[in-house]
Amino acid sequence: MTDLTADAPVPGALKTMDGRPLKAALLRAQARSKRRAFLLVAPLLLFVILTFVIPIGQMLFRSVHHDGFSKNAPAVSAWLLENDGAPDEAAYAALAEDFKAMQAAKTAGEAGTRINYTLPESRSLFTKTVRSADDLAPPYREAFLAVDAKWGDPLVWQAMRSSASPLTTDFYVASVDAKRTADGGIERVPENQRIYVYLFVKTFVLSALITFICLLLAFPVAHMLATLPMAKANLLMILVLLPFWTSLLVRTTSWIVLLQGQGVVNSTLVALGIIGDDGRLSMIYNQTGTIIVMVHILLPFMILPLYSVMRVIPPSYARAARSLGATSWTTFRRIYLPQTLPGMGAGAMLVFILAVGYYITPALVGGADGQLFSNMIQFHMSKSNWSMAAALSAMLLAGVLVLYWLYDRLVGIDNLKLG
Repeated sequence: MTDLTADAPVPGALKTMDGRPLKAALLRAQARSKRRAFLLVAPLLLFVILTFVIPIGQMLFRSVHHDGFSKNAPAVSAWLLENDGAPDEAAYAALAEDFKAMQAAKTAGEAGTRINYTLPESRSLFTKTVRSADDLAPPYREAFLAVDAKWGDPLVWQAMRSSASPLTTDFYVASVDAKRTADGGIERVPENQRIYVYLFVKTFVLSALITFICLLLAFPVAHMLATLPMAKANLLMILVLLPFWTSLLVRTTSWIVLLQGQGVVNSTLVALGIIGDDGRLSMIYNQTGTIIVMVHILLPFMILPLYSVMRVIPPSYARAARSLGATSWTTFRRIYLPQTLPGMGAGAMLVFILAVGYYITPALVGGADGQLFSNMIQFHMSKSNWSMAAALSAMLLAGVLVLYWLYDRLVGIDNLKLG
């Protein structure tokens, strides 16, 4: 018996007008359609890769890569990577060789800055020693100790050991308020130096509070827009969208005028006799100011998803529930509210993610008390410690992704409706 191959025509199979098997023609047409669709989205895909994926990848790489010390001190870095014990004369000799090279290349500050990220107040040790590089001679250990006794400190050598490789986890260790011990272990920094974990938790708590306030304020507004006649609803929608046509900086500085001690709000309260002139409220340059201004800025992002969902809810559902004896509260709780959940979820996620990453508004109106985690990232970027900024950014990204995963597990991302 002769075996039929997969491509051999089957007697009686359907064919196209030009004699080709119909199944093969359909597969060829589908492949052509997929190629055409890919070519249509290829520019957008390329744009996303160039402006989103690659920059994030570079930042994540910076969080684990810094060659400031390993590049400028190759001899002692090689010794530290090959030996686990305490530094001997060979280690000090390698360090002396590197300092002489750093003196010629004027790179001691760069190497010292890298060590300073792991062990504060170390940069001055490097700049001090490089000035005496020509005087370093055997025995090298005694020569280094003569320059500064800190060269015998195990913490200094442990900091150089963790910096000997360009790939490091030091910045993630620092981002969770920890530091390395002399034996290479990890311990928490003193309580008065712990700032990153506190700001991280505070950012997520404040973002959740801002999201909740936005939901409370946006729900009745969206409901009114959804139930009014279209002409009136469109007019009020212009007022909702009006903030988008005004600069963020202008809106923020306007709130400073309104909320400051001698501002409009306090002056009005004093004029009405609600508070005394000596009891003016402190509503700016603190956490209260951050919450008020961010709620105002992010409120439209909650109204729009809610409105898009409420607009398509048939009013007949509520009328049917009331005709069957349901009270207004029961109708709202069991009929209307469940249908608005997709819009609530979309608005909450949108507002929360925007709030977590905000830094301009807290920087302008938050003062020392209203700063968020993003402000610390911006601080490190402006101070040129991009690796620390990248590590903090990775923490923030991981936190948002974890919450996104929890939301998908509990609610389901398929239930989101943005319009």
